[in-house]
Amino acid sequence: MTGDRNDPRVRALRVAVGRLRRQLAVLPGELPDRAAADDELAALDAMVSHGAPEVIRLRRSLLLIAGAVGSVSARSPALSEVRERIDGFSGLPGG
Repeated sequence: MTGDRNDPRVRALRVAVGRLRRQLAVLPGELPDRAAADDELAALDAMVSHGAPEVIRLRRSLLLIAGAVGSVSARSPALSEVRERIDGFSGLPGG
């Protein structure tokens, strides 16, 4: 585990996760894996809100979220932002 609440990478990831969560909340129509995406985004938010994200767990969450919403092209920029923020942790031990 690494980081803290004041780490700019943690703050940026929380912002990106929040943005994707809001976009999914207003998505019209039924997304079969919406619950899985919502659950994993909540887990990501919880991880980073404690300021000590585990890089391997962040990447696992990203894969689950991408699998759930990857086919929704309108969400692609927000999902890409989450991926970029997670990539910001890749130089850390365990990454």
